[in-house]
Formats: sequence, structure tokens, C-alpha cells
Amino acid sequence: MENLFYLGLIFVLGATSQWLSPKLHIPRVVGYLLLGLLIGPEVLGLIPREFVDNSYIITDLALSIIAVLVGATLRVSSLRGRGKEIIYITLFQSIGTFVCVALGFILLADFLAFPKDQVLLISLLLAGIATATAPATPLAIVRELGAKGKFTSTFLAIVATDDAIALMMFALALAIGTAVLNTGVFGWDSVVEALLLIILSSSLGVIAALINTAFEKLLVKSKSMETIATLGLIFIVYSLSEHWKLEPLLSAMVMGVVMVNTSASFDLVEKEIDNHLAEGIFMLFFILSAMHLHFNGMFAFPLVIELYIGLRFFGKVAGSYLGAVVAHSGDTVKKYMGIALIPQAGVAIGLALSLHQQAGCEEIASIILNIIITTTLIHELVGPFLIKYALKKSGEAA
Repeated sequence: MENLFYLGLIFVLGATSQWLSPKLHIPRVVGYLLLGLLIGPEVLGLIPREFVDNSYIITDLALSIIAVLVGATLRVSSLRGRGKEIIYITLFQSIGTFVCVALGFILLADFLAFPKDQVLLISLLLAGIATATAPATPLAIVRELGAKGKFTSTFLAIVATDDAIALMMFALALAIGTAVLNTGVFGWDSVVEALLLIILSSSLGVIAALINTAFEKLLVKSKSMETIATLGLIFIVYSLSEHWKLEPLLSAMVMGVVMVNTSASFDLVEKEIDNHLAEGIFMLFFILSAMHLHFNGMFAFPLVIELYIGLRFFGKVAGSYLGAVVAHSGDTVKKYMGIALIPQAGVAIGLALSLHQQAGCEEIASIILNIIITTTLIHELVGPFLIKYALKKSGEAA
């Protein structure tokens, strides 16, 4: 009974937060995170630590749907005519961000409060997470401003592609970092292992999407049952990927990518999820994520938080500029694309949360989650203003 009571309390207060956030001129994501901090074990204690510690089934459910919806934003049709530009900018800013964050933390390790034997692993994992860009915030701002044009469509395509790259880089960082931690040396076998992990995780997502196509034909006369079957497959894929020690977020995202590009009716299923499930799932995920935050950990790493934000900003901006130069993009893309890619939320927090279930990462999982939730609050407060600035400078928004 108690668990159901706490869940009901989160829903009621979450709905209130969703109503209040626009009036306070803050993004809904920030409103949810602040609510989670307020009612969680660290402040008012309305939701006890025991409930939070046993809420992983809820966060896994939310993450599986979020990953599929992120994948569903990546349509091959959106790459046509600008594929080269999108790929160059995405790769340069992702790799640039990864290198900046990883090198920055490794070189400044003596000034940081990280466990000495895990500096490399923490640096690589933070670098992998740093590459991710929140897709929800850019989409919301574009709709709010009614922005249309080449810059806007290129921007949205890069955001969609970016998270797929982020998941792959995170998987590589995790495999290489844990291998070095366990053996003390770098070996190419860890890279091969990570690549195999990416291939197997992606293959599981592709297979699930093809099975979903079969269900579409079977349930063609019942759209609600088709949606239920799709949700069931999403949960199965995520749990199997987790059970087989693959990358569940990548499996679910690939499933979304394949479905949106091959299914004739997935748009209707996606609309059903958006209309009836997505907001509640997002709300639960962000509120519960914030409850995992420990204030003592949050304030223990002020330099790390500042470095993460600064290095990530530099990597995104410089990488986007270089990618635009190589792709021979226009001056507007060169100048403003990087700052529009700053928001970070669901995927980043999901990757940080996933570390709690990774063998060998138990000690550092809370450190990384504290850093990512704190920086997410900052990125989601500042990010919308940067996107609006970039879109207005592009001349495609009023």
C-alpha cells in the first residue's frame, strides 16, 4: 500500500509541477528535477530512501520508452540532401566533446576528488555521457518559435543522430575503462569487445523491430492492441539486453530507428504513446532520478561540475565549427550550431543511472549520477535560451 501511495503522491505533485513550471518560466524537465529534490529523502523526505532505492523497475520502464522515442526522431528522409553536412558536424562535435572532457579530467586528475585508481574510468564515462544532447528541449523550442528552414532541419537531424553516437561512445568508454581498471593495461581486445557489444545490442533492436512489423500485420484492425504489443516488445528488448549484459538503451534506440523508417503505421503507434504515456513516463523518470541525488555528493565536486560544463561547451562549439568547415556549411551553421546543442537531460541521466547495475562501477555510480543530475539542471536552464538565440540568429524564427 505504501508504494502505491508514494507513486500516487509523485503523480499528483508532478502534475502540479507541470502546471507551475511555465508560470515560473523554467523548462518542465527542471521543474520535475527540482520537485524530485524537494520531496525526496534529502530535503522533505516525503518519499523515503527505501522507495527510491527500489524504483529501478520504474526507471527502466521509462528509459526503454524514452530510448525508443529518441530513436524514432531519426528518419532517413531527414538526412537526404544534407547527409554529408549532418554526419560531419555530428561526428566532429561528438568526438570533440569526448576528447575535451576525457583529456581535461585526466590531465587535471590531481586537483579532483576522484578515487585515484578510477580516474581514467570516471573520465571516460563522463566524456561518453557528455556527448549526448537532449532531443526534447530542441523540439519544444522549435515548435514554440515556429522555426523552419535549412538551419532548423539540419539542427534537428543532428540532435537525433547525436544520441545514437553518444550511446556507442559510452559503450566503448565503459568497456575500455573497466578493462584498464581490471588489468592495469590498455588492450585492443577491450575495443573489439566494445564493438561486439554495440553490434549485438543493435542487432537485438533490429530483430525486435522486424518482429513488431509482423505484429502490425496481425493486429492491423486494432491500433490499441498494436500499441500494447509494441510496448511489450520494447520492455522485452530492454530487459533481454540488460540480462545478456548488452547496452539496453542502444538496443531500444535502434529498435525505434528501424521502426520509424520501415513501419507504415508506427507513426500512429508513436502518436498513441505521445498522447497517453510519454508525459507521465518522462515526469516519473525525472522526478525519481532527482531523488537519487545526494547533497553531500553534489557539493563535494564543485570543480568537477564546472569543468564538465566548460569542457563540454567547448567541445560542442569547437567540434561543430570544425565539422561545419569540413562540410562547407554556411556561416550561420558554423557560428551558431554548437551553442544550440548544449541541452542535456534524459539520455545522459539514463546512462548515469545504468552504471548502478554495471559490475565494477558500484563505487563510482553515485559520483557520476550526482554530477550529471546537477549539470542537467544547469544545462536545461541555460540550454533553451541558447537554442532560441541560435534560431533567431539563423533568421528562421521570429
